Amino acid sequence: MSSKCLSLPLSRADACSLVAGEACLLTGVMYVLRDAGHALLLKEIDAHEGRLPYNLSGEAIFYAGPTPERDDSPFGAIGPTTASRMDFAAPRLYDCGIRATIGKGLRSEAVCDACVRNKAVYFVTVGGAAAYLAQCITSAQVVAYDHLGCEALRRIHVQNFPVFVGIDTCGRDIYSYNGKDAE
Repeated sequence: MSSKCLSLPLSRADACSLVAGEACLLTGVMYVLRDAGHALLLKEIDAHEGRLPYNLSGEAIFYAGPTPERDDSPFGAIGPTTASRMDFAAPRLYDCGIRATIGKGLRSEAVCDACVRNKAVYFVTVGGAAAYLAQCITSAQVVAYDHLGCEALRRIHVQNFPVFVGIDTCGRDIYSYNGKDAE
């Protein structure tokens, strides 16, 4: 199976060209953020009159908590967190300009609706492959929330980071089959 190679940040045209279930390799910049960081980011959006801080507009957020660096790698491991844990924040972040999110597992109907409304996507990556995914990261830097440790907002550069389109801009969801939830 071949994978579609995509550059990050993801353009609106590239986002709209994707179909749920499609395999992709991401190269470029993405941001890492988890639960506690999402709560702080929502507070900052409120303080910035509804605008995303840290130049996050049009960017991708990977739901993950990396381990400390190892050898010559920015992280020893970095695996996806269950995405539904960020469903409290995702629709608002998409509405503010986030173009893609990356995690694992099902998303809520509100997230699916936000993907359609904003021509945004949700990518899934494989859980249990954290050591492999860490090899796809070439650099990392803390942008904000350093006090949160592994949940800090980080800017990372990735090379051939493997994902599947989980929810596309038309609302098709790989966890549904003919309108029925996957077993």
